[in-house]
Amino acid sequence: MPDKDVVFAKVAAIQKCLRRIKHVTGLDPDRLEELDTQDIFVLNLQRAIQSAIDLATHIVASESLGLSDTIGGHFALLEKAEIITKSLSKKMQSMVGFRNIAIHDYQALDPDILKAILSKNLVDLERFYTAILKHFKIAKTGTGGAGKRAGKGLTINDS
Repeated sequence: MPDKDVVFAKVAAIQKCLRRIKHVTGLDPDRLEELDTQDIFVLNLQRAIQSAIDLATHIVASESLGLSDTIGGHFALLEKAEIITKSLSKKMQSMVGFRNIAIHDYQALDPDILKAILSKNLVDLERFYTAILKHFKIAKTGTGGAGKRAGKGLTINDS
């Protein structure tokens, strides 16, 4: 069983980053035309993805799911253990790829890709931590459980 405190801390970190992204961008892709907004978006997205990686790594280790040659491979191990779906695994692996480009080759970031992530893919981070919480029955859905421990939940599509 994963350490609940670790899980809650990583979920809270993801939620904090997503709240910051929502606050700064208003979830409006056109706001990413502004360089400072783009920088805040990318930094918080990197942090959220890193927290998701850390959470995946913790689950893989605590459940003895095996060893991966890559960071993205942790999500494949979670998929193999039926903790997350194949679709979510692929999306999270893509996020790891984005994170690697953002960290190592920041100049190569395409603004259209950033806009697509803002519009369509942030919710995948929520789906990931929600799948973990549900699988391990760590938190109740709704207002209880992780919402109290990990911070107020965020629905990306909220206005």
